[in-house]
Amino acid sequence: MELKERAAYLKGLMEGLEIGDSKEGKVLKAMYDLLEDLCDTVADMDDDLDQVYDELDAMDEDMDDLEEAVFGDDEDEDDEEEDDEDEEVEAEYELTCPNCGAVTVVDEDTLLNEQVCCGNCGAEFEIEFSECGEDCDCEECTEENE
Repeated sequence: MELKERAAYLKGLMEGLEIGDSKEGKVLKAMYDLLEDLCDTVADMDDDLDQVYDELDAMDEDMDDLEEAVFGDDEDEDDEEEDDEDEEVEAEYELTCPNCGAVTVVDEDTLLNEQVCCGNCGAEFEIEFSECGEDCDCEECTEENE
């Protein structure tokens, strides 16, 4: 039963019991009047809430239409691209151990320490940075290649 129906049922019980004008009867009638007012207030609030939900649904549909008009249908693809951009890819470098010849992969922080420990033989070796490329003809590179 809904609230109003239950309140009407209570009113019928009170009338059936023939509650008079005694002190207890007056209290029960006042409680019923209060209950009836509360039921009316709750019913009004329920109606208002239904109206708000209807308006919210209409706004949501309008927003969906607007998003589709502005951004198009490839909305999901854009989200995936944004997710890929958010992930930082850390650079890795391959170094060949001068002791055993094993290739060791290190990150940029390890590379900048200028000293690396080989994971294969345990030998530590230093890394020297040169601004020259492989095809450089400067004196320093020419001396190293000879």
